[in-house]
Order: sequence, then structure tokens, then C-alpha cells
Amino acid sequence: MANLTPSAIKAIPLSLYIHVPWCVQKCPYCDFNSHTLKGGLPEQEYVAHLLDDLRADAYLAQGRAISTIFIGGGTPSLLSPVAIERLLKGVADIIPLVENAEITLEANPGTVETGRFEGFLDAGVNRISIGVQSFAEDKLQRLGRIHDPKQADFAIQQASQIPLRTFNTDIMHGLPGQEIAEGLSDVKRVIAHQPPHISWYQLTIEPNTSFYSQPPKLPDDEILWEIQEQGDKLLAEAGYEQYEISAYARPGQQCQHNLNYWRFGDYLGIGCGAHGKISLPDQILRTEKVKHPRGYMELHKPYMYKQWPVVQSDYPFEYFMNRLRLVEPCPLDEYQQRTGYELPEAQLKLLEDAAQQGLLTLSDTAWQVTPLGRRYLNTLLEKLVS
Repeated sequence: MANLTPSAIKAIPLSLYIHVPWCVQKCPYCDFNSHTLKGGLPEQEYVAHLLDDLRADAYLAQGRAISTIFIGGGTPSLLSPVAIERLLKGVADIIPLVENAEITLEANPGTVETGRFEGFLDAGVNRISIGVQSFAEDKLQRLGRIHDPKQADFAIQQASQIPLRTFNTDIMHGLPGQEIAEGLSDVKRVIAHQPPHISWYQLTIEPNTSFYSQPPKLPDDEILWEIQEQGDKLLAEAGYEQYEISAYARPGQQCQHNLNYWRFGDYLGIGCGAHGKISLPDQILRTEKVKHPRGYMELHKPYMYKQWPVVQSDYPFEYFMNRLRLVEPCPLDEYQQRTGYELPEAQLKLLEDAAQQGLLTLSDTAWQVTPLGRRYLNTLLEKLVS
């Protein structure tokens, strides 16, 4: 028997993630599916494959329009504005977009010359995410970034001078050898630019990265916590509201694409190694595309690498792993709206236990993570899915 009716599925927002796999060089901390560009960028060929990929997945939209698009990578700003315009027009021809859909493109400050952001804006992009990471020369070199502090400043200035809907700057902390003053200096410098949105998150060492095989010396927990605590205070005093564990925004400037992820919405994923999550009447489907550009662009072969249904017993873990990232209250009935099943009694009891420990607040209609719960988020997640 169907658990989600067609009308229930239509009420679940649909996003589109587009992956561009090439970079000028691979950063030692990066575990994303990215490949160092050797020779020319095959942008026309790749855009054609992206659109063919979307055509093959279009039935999964199930009558829904696309609410948000996020073009990530890799370094999507390596693509020309002409290629981005062709891509976005092609997407809209295959699956309609909602009116005023948020369309984000990630940009590396090292690939931004004068006028490039205007070109992306004319192509249909209305939100740009700038990967600054740090304003310190030595930290940028240690992270393998191709830009310098002046290029970072320039990119933010360029984004602020054109009529984008909004833009984001990415900043990292907990960098190799970083002291408290250095971590807070980056926060102060990005605040001085007054971007509408700031993503500020701690460097983590992931498997299959250069940093994993040759670990750098990272700040100790005491320094990390001091940077986090003081940085949060600086951002709040500057008018930025933390709405997600690593995202801060001016009022009304939250990233709608990421909100859909964390609210357990649906998204199609096209491009090398892109992942998707789609609600069907009787199951939640996960998808993954072919990872390597050569294999992805090989003619007469499917773009889909694998797809699999989420086991029903894993629904609570998958849901809470996403939903706990958000600061906003979560309606108790959202779980059923997103999965087709009522929230298990076991999870209701665990929510009550977590509330008694001060990790969240709980009412008859909603729950919300407390500041203490955000500090011990992994512990809270373990409690809710134990």
C-alpha cells in the first residue's frame, strides 16, 4: 500500500544539484568528487551530457517544478557564462522552475576576473557562493587554494556590486597551526564585507584526502571551542542569525537550497558523482551518478551508477541526521509528511529524554535543538537513533 499519495509528494519541495567535477588543482582537505583539469575544459560536451542526464531523471520529478538549483563542484566558475546560460535554459526546458527559483553557483576567487559575475547573473544565476576559506596568505597556501587574500576581497566586492538576490562567503576555522586571534581575524574580515550570508565551519580531516594520509597539526579542542564561541558572538553582534550548524545569514537571506536538504526535502542530482534523494509512493530512493568524467561522458552508457531504496528502519536516522542541523523549531508532523510514516514511539520517547537533559525543547507540536544540544550535536543524534 502506498505511504505517500501523489498530493503528498507534490507538497515535498524539489531541488536540483548539478556537479561540475574539475578544479585547477585538488585541495589537500577536499573529499568531494573533483579532478585536476588537464588541458581544455570540455564545457559544451559536459553541458550536453548534463541535460541528457536530467532528461533521463525527469520522471522522478513526478509533476513538480524545481524550487532551487545549486551548481557545485569542483569549481563551477571555470565554466563560461555562455555555458551556464545554455545549461540553465536547458534545465528549464526539461523540468519547469518555480517563479523566482533560487539558483546558486559556487565560485573560486582565483577564477574571478572583472565582469565574470555579471556574466553569470545575465545567464540566470541569482546567488553566488564564494569559497574564501581564509584571508591569511599562509593558511590559504597550506589549504592548497589558488587565490590570495586580495583576490578573496576582490571577489566579495564584485558580488556586492551587482544585483544578485544574495551571495555567500565560505570561511573555515580550525586550520593547521591556527591560533585564536587568527581564527577570529578571518571572521572579522568577512563581517567587514557585510555579505548577506556566511558559511563558517570547522576543517575536518576526511578519508581519501592528502590531509588524511599526511595529517597536519590542528588546533587543540580548547582553541577550537574558543574560536567557535567568540566567533558566534561576533557574528551575532554583527546581525547574523545562525540558522544552521555552520550557516549564518541576515534576515531573509538563508540558503533555500540547503534548507531543503536539511528539512528532508527531495533533490535530483546530475553530473559526475552527483547524489539524489527522491520520495516515491512506497519508498525513498537514493541515487548516485557515474563519478569519473571519462566514464560519465562515455556515449551509449547510463549516467546512473546506482540507485537504492532507503530501508524503512533507517528513516529516523536519515531524517534526524539532516533535521538536527537546523536551529528552527521542527513540527512533529513533518516526519510523516516527508516519509509517509508516523514518527515511531521510540523516537518520541527519545525526544522526551533529550528534552529532560536540556538538549532540546519539546511541545505538543514541535521540537527545537537548544544551544547545549548544538554543542553536543553528535551525542544528540546518537540518542535519537539509538
